[in-house]
Amino acid sequence: MATLAACTPGSPTASPAPAPSVSGPGTPSQLPLPSAAITTAEPASGSPVSPVSHAPLGAPPSSTLPQQHSLTDPASQWVIVNKHRPLNPLQYVPGDLVQPDVLLAISGEGALLNSTTAAAAEKLFAGAAAAGVTLTLASGYRSFRTQAETYNGYVNASGQDSADTASARPGFSEHQTGWAFDIGDGGGACSFEQCFDEQPAAVWTKANAHTYGFVVRYPSMREDVTGYIYEPWHVRFVGVEAAVDMATRGIGTLEEYFGVGAAPDYL
Repeated sequence: MATLAACTPGSPTASPAPAPSVSGPGTPSQLPLPSAAITTAEPASGSPVSPVSHAPLGAPPSSTLPQQHSLTDPASQWVIVNKHRPLNPLQYVPGDLVQPDVLLAISGEGALLNSTTAAAAEKLFAGAAAAGVTLTLASGYRSFRTQAETYNGYVNASGQDSADTASARPGFSEHQTGWAFDIGDGGGACSFEQCFDEQPAAVWTKANAHTYGFVVRYPSMREDVTGYIYEPWHVRFVGVEAAVDMATRGIGTLEEYFGVGAAPDYL
């Protein structure tokens, strides 16, 4: 079993409404959180700023794009969520969750994405189908409560140190934003296993996702930056401009592209 994994899907069934408190060991109020506030040099909102023709010395590659977005607002397509950067607010719920018109391998809240990601996912899945490849939506939105239940299950079974190697803490998962989801293939082969990398769904997605605005969020051999091992099934929407620019430059992680620093462990 992999030593680090960002995605630990269960069988989500809760409705996408703000979650009540979760009781028991490792409850949200007891979970360790960063002691410092999130800081980043960026616009205060997701509004566009003036075009930048050349990045200033030391600026991240993303600064060259003509439209900039917030890195901290969870409603922004550029929000960075990792072991150093929890969501703010921690129990964030997207206000525009919808079920995309794609082949589903899950039901309930896990079949939902935010509306922008859902529309892009429909194009991604259609592109794959046109190439003879079947994609399935294996795990989409995951509420704070669902993530807390999943994480607390690991804590209760193996202790917190072990849990942190197997599951993202609630409030630290991209799934909670609605901007990310996990894919499977039509036959369900190698679901959430490293061998999924060899399946047609993963091969096609890795080669083509950027043209639809998606990146494979946790690339191979970059756990020192992302905090997680390679997850060929986990894709994240950042917009076509950013995704294509990352592919063109050969930059594999959002941490490097947006210049926020590596996050291999929790603070």
